Amino acid sequence: MSKRKLAALALGSSLLSMSTFANEPEVVNQALVIVNSGSVQTQGMAMVLAQAMQASGTQINILLCDQGADLALTGTASPTLKPNNVTPEQLLAKLQKNGAKVDVCALYLPNSQRTPEQLRANIGVATPPQIAELMLQTTVRVFSF
Repeated sequence: MSKRKLAALALGSSLLSMSTFANEPEVVNQALVIVNSGSVQTQGMAMVLAQAMQASGTQINILLCDQGADLALTGTASPTLKPNNVTPEQLLAKLQKNGAKVDVCALYLPNSQRTPEQLRANIGVATPPQIAELMLQTTVRVFSF
């Protein structure tokens, strides 16, 4: 093979590897975990997976909607789940202690006859623009339970 063809092949190979690198997705460093389910096991598993992501350095945002938002209420007391005998509420509190941001859906309070005063400490009410912006970020993965 001639030197000219080798040089062209090398250049093409370099450009291909650079374009492959340029097209790689951005690093995901945040997760939005949406919990809609009223199932205690589903809620618990959502919290366990969120904790695993948080332990790997991912910033966790939790959005509680519909029956899942009942976790945000001070009066909610779910049964404990095996094998660690913890409730979804306890798992949620641990996530918050470690930096997770937790909100209820904007529709939850007005459609459940609940008030902001009934929410657990440090749980807010999300606005649609706030959540939409988060969902559209390329560095955020969205998980729904």
